[in-house]
Amino acid sequence: MASENTGRNGSPKGGAIEQLDYRFSLANERTFLAWIRTALGLLAGGVAVQTLAEQFSTAGFRRTLAVACAGLAVVIAAVAHRQWRRVETAMQRGDDLPGSALVPVLAVGVTGVALAAGTAVLVS
Repeated sequence: MASENTGRNGSPKGGAIEQLDYRFSLANERTFLAWIRTALGLLAGGVAVQTLAEQFSTAGFRRTLAVACAGLAVVIAAVAHRQWRRVETAMQRGDDLPGSALVPVLAVGVTGVALAAGTAVLVS
């Protein structure tokens, strides 16, 4: 167990470590890539809504859903990169890992898109 004066990787807090265990860096990278896959899935969903969702009564609503999916994909990709950098820096310094806003942003965004799409399906 780490003492109060050491970070999660056992090095002195706030101090430079000799060499970061590559497994932690690779785990951070895998997490980043998982967020990128999520963003790509959202982007593909936006394209699918725009091109395949003919049952929605107005093209404007279909376009709005597609833009919402694409916009959420951009936000997730950008925030994922920022989070990857923050975690990498914290690990190199031996600091505690920073929190992430990705999960709540994704949860709220997907919930909003799903409710809008569900409402559109029920109305049409």
